[in-house]
Amino acid sequence: MSISPAERLLQELGVTEPDEIDLEAIACYVNARVKYRPLDGCEARIIGKGDEAIITVNANSTYRRKRFSIAHELGHWHHHRGKCLACRVEEYRPRDALSPERTADGYAADLLMPYYLFRPLARQQSKVTFKAVTALADTFNASKPATAIRLVESDHSPALLVCHGPRGRKWFTRAPSVPQIWFPQDALDADSYAFGVQFGGNPDDPLPRKIGAEAWFDRRGADRFELHEQTIRTGPDETLTLLLISDSRMLEDQDFRGRS
Repeated sequence: MSISPAERLLQELGVTEPDEIDLEAIACYVNARVKYRPLDGCEARIIGKGDEAIITVNANSTYRRKRFSIAHELGHWHHHRGKCLACRVEEYRPRDALSPERTADGYAADLLMPYYLFRPLARQQSKVTFKAVTALADTFNASKPATAIRLVESDHSPALLVCHGPRGRKWFTRAPSVPQIWFPQDALDADSYAFGVQFGGNPDDPLPRKIGAEAWFDRRGADRFELHEQTIRTGPDETLTLLLISDSRMLEDQDFRGRS
C-alpha cells in the first residue's frame, strides 16, 4: 500500500509514536514558521514566498484546533505552493475530493493521524464506539469528529458516521466496506435516538443501541434490517452519530427491492 506525502514526511523524520508528531518542528523542517496571533474570521492563514512561508494560527483557539490548523496549512504548503487561495480553515469533515480545502484536510489527517500509527492502535479497540474515538483522539491530540472520521474511513468495522444540525444532515462518511446504496436520509427520523439528542434535549447516547435501518435509510427494503446507533453532541446545535452494521446482508452491493 502506498503512503501519503504527509506520512512519508513523518517517516523521513523518524516518527514512530503519536506523541512525536511535533507540528512546529515539522513546519520548521519544511521552511514554514508558525506564529500565533488573534485572528478575526479565520482559524489560520499561510503566506509564502519562494521556499519559505509563515503560518499564522488563531491564538484564541483550543490546542487541538491549533494543531489541525497548522497541519491544514502545511497541506496547502505541500500541494498548492505558488497558488493564490482564499483559505478558511474549518473543522475537518468529508468534502469534495477535488477541492483544495479537501486536499489540505486530507494532508492534515495524514499528518495528525498517519495510518501506519493509527491502524495498529485502532485495531486494539474491540468495537467502533465513541469510547474508542475518545481514546484515539486523546492519543493523537485530535478532535473527536476528526478521529471518528479517521476510524470509520480506516474500515475497522462496517460503519457510517453522520453529522446533523437543526436543518438536517450536514455531512456523512462511510467505511469502504459499506456499499454506496446505504445513503442516510437528510432529516433525522423521530424514531431515532439521535433525534432526542438533537432536538429533545436528551443527554448523549454513546452506547450502541439497536434500531431498525429504516430510521436512517429511506430505500425500499431497509425495514428488513437492524443496526446499532450511538450519538453524541459535538456543539450547541450539532450531533454526531455512529451507525454500526452487523448484518452481513447489508454489505451485499445489490438492490433489495422485491426480495422476500
